[in-house]
Amino acid sequence: MRLGSSRSKCGSTEVVERIDGPPSSERLRFEGLEFERLANGRCRAKVVLSWADGRQFTGECEGVISQAGELRCCAAAAVRALERVVQPEMGFELLGVKAVGAFDATVVIVSLSARQENRASRLVGAFLTENDAPRGAALAVLNATNRILGNFFATR
Repeated sequence: MRLGSSRSKCGSTEVVERIDGPPSSERLRFEGLEFERLANGRCRAKVVLSWADGRQFTGECEGVISQAGELRCCAAAAVRALERVVQPEMGFELLGVKAVGAFDATVVIVSLSARQENRASRLVGAFLTENDAPRGAALAVLNATNRILGNFFATR
């Protein structure tokens, strides 16, 4: 258990809070995506997420080389990295991923199912990209899960 203090404009206040996981103000960071197209017609993606303390969580996936296959591969790698952070308390399933043209750019949209305890909820996330749709797929997953993960970490 760590103790923290905070100061406001009105004076000094001591705050005691229990922090088992990350500090409540800390966010999971997207460190990067490694994506490669292989000679055998397949692709491989690796997503790395981290906390400020240096802990890293990696998710990997292989798929087929096609626009849809590459997006799904990168989104699935992001889902696997997230699951390494939150399992066994929470799980995610990638339901779909699609790139659409909008606003003179590409919008990558993902649909996920999130399972926590005995309930499931549907999440949707999007990322606007001009030239890197595979990276956009991974970031769309993070955008879809941003609020539910914030609540999850705040209550741990």
